[in-house]
Amino acid sequence: MQDELLHRVREYSPRTLETERQFPEAAVLVPITRSEDPELVLTLRASGLSTHGGEVAFPGGRRDPEDRDLIHTALREAEEEVGLPPGLVEVVGPLSPLLSRHGIRVTPYVGLVPDYVEYKANDAEIAAVFSVPLEFFRSDPREVTHRIDYLGQSWYVPSYTYGEYRIWGLTAIMVVELVNLLYDANIALHQPPEHFIHLR
Repeated sequence: MQDELLHRVREYSPRTLETERQFPEAAVLVPITRSEDPELVLTLRASGLSTHGGEVAFPGGRRDPEDRDLIHTALREAEEEVGLPPGLVEVVGPLSPLLSRHGIRVTPYVGLVPDYVEYKANDAEIAAVFSVPLEFFRSDPREVTHRIDYLGQSWYVPSYTYGEYRIWGLTAIMVVELVNLLYDANIALHQPPEHFIHLR
């Protein structure tokens, strides 16, 4: 699985994000454990934060002027938020950039991490660090679908519940892109699912 994962992400050509104006940049790390049954490492953001408080997200944040590039941003933020040493991360490649509802251009970077890391949540930003088996998402076990109209398109974004955590929004879009890439899951983001109810 690991070799196939590496190959698929390295050979991948992410979608471009064409926008008429420049937006502030951010990056997140999409950590996948090096194990027979790979898991995604996610965070629950502290409820008191001004943006995305109480939401599930990948570790990451805004690019600082001194960051060499967005990979550096993702690794720096992961170390600050969850105590993940950059030297333990093998960055494999990017997924497609997205525009957050706060007007931030966010680029995800897939990285392999050991499955023995003891994460240390930065209490000021992170309420919990947890992991979810990639297999969990493969069958698209969504509870609900949110329709989001942005950049001239309708997105039908799944919301997943894993234990006490709800994975939705931008994070769910990144997860779907990754699962489609790794497993040919064909989870559609631009067509409503079979049981979608349009509320007028």
